[in-house]
Amino acid sequence: MASPRKAVVVAVSGCSSSGKSTLSRLLCDVFPNCFVLHADDFYKPEAEIPTKDGVLDWDCADALSIPDMIRSLEYIHRNGAYPPDLHSKEAQNPSTPPPAIPSTLLSSLRSQVQAWSSSAGHSLLSPSPLPIFILDGFLLYAQSMTALQPQLDIRLFLRTSEEQAKKRRAKRAGYATLEGFWEDPPGYVENIVWPNYVRDHAFLFKDGDVEGEVDEAVMREHGIECLGKGDVDMATTVEWAVNVLMRRLPEVIGERGQGK
Repeated sequence: MASPRKAVVVAVSGCSSSGKSTLSRLLCDVFPNCFVLHADDFYKPEAEIPTKDGVLDWDCADALSIPDMIRSLEYIHRNGAYPPDLHSKEAQNPSTPPPAIPSTLLSSLRSQVQAWSSSAGHSLLSPSPLPIFILDGFLLYAQSMTALQPQLDIRLFLRTSEEQAKKRRAKRAGYATLEGFWEDPPGYVENIVWPNYVRDHAFLFKDGDVEGEVDEAVMREHGIECLGKGDVDMATTVEWAVNVLMRRLPEVIGERGQGK
């Protein structure tokens, strides 16, 4: 029998600028002993990033060191802590102000989580909280990332439209890289980000239309939780995500406690 895991990994995935990082931070505001891990911290050196029409393609699986991601998640599951050699570049990125979330909502969600834990007697929160690691990544459920997926205990998927992705990404100053700083060239979302998203996620949607209806049967098959048909405000999104975690965490904890 395998040893019980000492942490839960919650994946938050979706297109670039779908709200993954914001939701991840808010979940850590609501759940105790909760930490964020960024897939962006596993980019390869710039010299190894693929190009598309002469432009660096940071939004494909080949831009990431998937073996390093797997090793880090295995370490987290075994030890309940960050790998000592993992240093985040994401913290260096200029952050955009989060959407207005009423402080009363976050207070209410914290109270709900505490009451849920107390009434159900979950080992998740007391007496020694089981760590929750939120993995924020742009294509965690793509078929090109199949080797990573056994490490994902709970899977949340955020949707956005192409129009909204363009607007949100345009507000970003750029991204820290191993070598320095990256700024999107003109047309980057239209020519690289969105086409890559469509290619890697069409299988999750009816008729491959990523702005249409999700294929519920495929979502269930892959254990993916998804909210709504398109852009959803962050207050609604965080409330949905908290309820999903309260529903799913007892299942995951029970499985891991049995060494599955």
